[in-house]
Amino acid sequence: MIPEKRLIRVMLELLIADKDMGTRRQMANLLIEAGYDVMVTDSAVKTIEGVRNKKAQVVFLGAELGEFTFVELVPLLKRYNHKLKIVLIADDTPLPLIRKAREEGIFYHALRPTEPEGEEEIRQVAKCAIENLARPTDH
Repeated sequence: MIPEKRLIRVMLELLIADKDMGTRRQMANLLIEAGYDVMVTDSAVKTIEGVRNKKAQVVFLGAELGEFTFVELVPLLKRYNHKLKIVLIADDTPLPLIRKAREEGIFYHALRPTEPEGEEEIRQVAKCAIENLARPTDH
């Protein structure tokens, strides 16, 4: 029998949705090394499909994706899956937009990982998001 936490990790996929190929590659490598199943895309449509089809339960979302910004995508993604954990990866984003994303229900805001500490933050956020999904809810 597979322990419950391991079963959850196997069933969930992390989706990295960012226009920057370097960021997608870096984050995918570190999350794959941490043992997660990872999908990557630079497409808003594929991001929406991944969430709508329940393949992705945790999304690492860049500030822009195609012609869409995170301000437009976050509420749309949450509409398809209100339990979705969205980790916003945005560097030079004005504070009012970050606040709006928080109001829309992002799970966490992080800067692009440029140093080992940033990479560890991303690994910890992924772990925390998945553990949060595994908790029973009252709803």
